[in-house]
Amino acid sequence: MTLLIGSLQLGFLYSIMVLGIYISFRILNIPDLTTEGSFTFGLAVSSVLTAAGHPLFGLAGAVAAGAAAGIVTGFLQTKLDIHPVLAGILTMSGLYSVNLFVMGGASNVTLLNSDTLFNLVQKLLPALSKDMVKLLVAVAAVMIVTVILTLFFKTSLGLSIRATGDNADMVRASSINVDAVKMVSLAISNGCIALCGGLIAQYQSFADINSGVGILVVGLASVIIGEAFFGRRSLTIGFISAIAGSIVYRYIIALATKTDMFPAYMLKLVSALIVTIALAVPAIKAKLANEQLKRNGMNAGKGGR
Repeated sequence: MTLLIGSLQLGFLYSIMVLGIYISFRILNIPDLTTEGSFTFGLAVSSVLTAAGHPLFGLAGAVAAGAAAGIVTGFLQTKLDIHPVLAGILTMSGLYSVNLFVMGGASNVTLLNSDTLFNLVQKLLPALSKDMVKLLVAVAAVMIVTVILTLFFKTSLGLSIRATGDNADMVRASSINVDAVKMVSLAISNGCIALCGGLIAQYQSFADINSGVGILVVGLASVIIGEAFFGRRSLTIGFISAIAGSIVYRYIIALATKTDMFPAYMLKLVSALIVTIALAVPAIKAKLANEQLKRNGMNAGKGGR
């Protein structure tokens, strides 16, 4: 039971990161590899401020840190004409040193004796168990972020971001500053990712410099799994599918761990295999459909003779 509740908690918490990846990869249509750096940046900022007794400021600082990382990546892409993939790698690499600096040169920070957002809510709701409080905070955080993002992408700036992802040249011809739009969208994307890192730091009561390793694969797997269930439809459905994909992914990992199918060190490989399979399924379906059309065409030709 604990494993089920814990997976659900992590599924909701990590879905905030998945929403950030969904914005960059699906809405903006840019392969942003800043993710691992911005996730750890948010985790580092949140942990340091929480250890200093400011958990709420820690989360706000995490969002600001992630947004700054996204702006740097956007600047490299738009102003210096660096390829989006390389721009993300450069920012991610630079953030490793920045994160160590924020954490005071230590590779980890403990929050065991510090008040976190989860502890504060526990004090407000003493009748609830710790697991229920963590689940409540996770669900509330995801709902707040999802509502804010949904409302934002219905504004003129949000519509400009969506249009830029569809056809940047058309948007540029409409006298909209595409460079600024990309920087804003990357700031929002990495702000969500860093907020997730900040919440995870407070959830697990510690921060580690390597916490972001492989997080991009986790996010992509969640996005793709969600789309397998809901398809690629409206923006709201896209956000819901990202959240659902994150939860399903966590249960897949929990199942693999529970059944001892793989040792713990194989989880990253399992994540990569999940992404590979999820990406391959649409291509396989399309290939089978084409083969069926060819066979139908051949059969129709033989029947005509």
